[in-house]
Amino acid sequence: MSDVLAKQYVEQTPNQTKRPYVLGAVMLAMFMAAIEATIVSTAMPVIVSNLGGFSQYSWVFSSYLLMNAVTVLIYGKLADLFGRKPVMTFGIVVFLIGSLLCGVADSMTMLIIFRFIQGFGAGAVMPIATTIVGDLYTKEERAKIQGYLSSVWGISAILGPALGGFFVEYISWRWVFWINIPLGILSLLVLSRFLKEDIEKSKREIDYAGAILLTISITSLMLVLVEGGVRFSWTSPQVVGLLAAFLLTFLLFVRQENRSQEPVMPFTIWKERPILIANIVSLTTGVILIGLSTFLPTYVQGVMGKSPLVAGFTLTTMSIGWPIAATIAGRLILSIGFRITSVIGGISLVLGSSVFVMLSPDDGALWAAFGSFLIGVGMGLSSTAFIVLIQSTVDWKQRGIATASNMFMRNLGSTIGAALLGGILNIQMKSYIEQSDVKDVNIDTTNILLNPEMRESLSSSVRSTLQEGLTYSLHQVYLTVGLFAVISFIFILFLPKQESR
Repeated sequence: MSDVLAKQYVEQTPNQTKRPYVLGAVMLAMFMAAIEATIVSTAMPVIVSNLGGFSQYSWVFSSYLLMNAVTVLIYGKLADLFGRKPVMTFGIVVFLIGSLLCGVADSMTMLIIFRFIQGFGAGAVMPIATTIVGDLYTKEERAKIQGYLSSVWGISAILGPALGGFFVEYISWRWVFWINIPLGILSLLVLSRFLKEDIEKSKREIDYAGAILLTISITSLMLVLVEGGVRFSWTSPQVVGLLAAFLLTFLLFVRQENRSQEPVMPFTIWKERPILIANIVSLTTGVILIGLSTFLPTYVQGVMGKSPLVAGFTLTTMSIGWPIAATIAGRLILSIGFRITSVIGGISLVLGSSVFVMLSPDDGALWAAFGSFLIGVGMGLSSTAFIVLIQSTVDWKQRGIATASNMFMRNLGSTIGAALLGGILNIQMKSYIEQSDVKDVNIDTTNILLNPEMRESLSSSVRSTLQEGLTYSLHQVYLTVGLFAVISFIFILFLPKQESR
């Protein structure tokens, strides 16, 4: 049914919507979001050393991911009601405003605030771009087109870390945000000219109450994960109050969604077993993804003592493995099915995580890059299979929210992962420093360790303590990442052997 609607959608406006041009604009918008992930991660150690506040490191990612995770569902619903084009346009504009502001931030606090704005716009980019492709192409075409879309990650993988390292070393880290502006403007111009929609707009209510409750719930949980055991003790009134707020607002959210006529998260689509499994796995793989992209540059630069360019290379291999695997996945889906393709992806995730669990400072950047590549292969195989499966299960009126729900679960996983793994890093680092005999050293002293120019000013004992503490703390982070990889693989095994029609 969904493929018939896709064909009708194209046939209704053959002289208006130009599929090749629209696909190009969609890929450009996705490239803008993809390069954001790799370029910022590469530059973060230098940004922290410049602005200070190592203890707030994870919040630079968490703030962006929080708004992205919450708004993606609203954007998906709005796209089903009012069309893809206006929602996509709004998201890109807000994203560009946030990028401009991030580039002028003069403190870690201001950067975190501006990342909230950037994330608010980013919530529309990836899900709506993927939904547009689902509208314009049939199931068989989508399996191939997903490979083209994933090639965006390969291009950004090469350019992102390279540009990030170049800006950091030769110009300014601020350009890692400003590079988005020309890309977004070009995408807007092409979409405005070539994407035409003839959508019957209906006056239906948006579940803003559900969105607000979800925002409060996720924010409360993130605050506990990031600050618990660091700023607040686990038994403090602050942590207890935040946990109570999380549980209460989450229960109210579930109640609201069951009562709302237009729920932000319609639980009916979760009754389809393939969608349920795909979304749960997207949640767990979101943790894996953020664990690698956020903390690998810190390990390579802080523990191994390598340059930002080398750290960027280790991330590049993940984003190269992703599109290669996604292109292969398009063919595998049609030949061996969704389940086996996803299982192969799950195995690759476990193998890649195992590399980081066993990683030591003496292994070198190439071994880290190999593990990163395996993670990329796993993400490319599983995520491509999930998107095509979900879009083939629902019709046009639910495709926006169904696609957004999968994006939401991955974003939620990354949001929780950034907070959880950041909290583990802070707690372990603080504990290690407190147990050492070195005086006048705290978590924020790690800022100096991450700055190649200032690192030599540290005494050998302080530098050794910080490197050993960072090595130990990041090992605990990657043990957690490995656990989530195993969980992901187990859930993939529960995918039905035959596709649901």
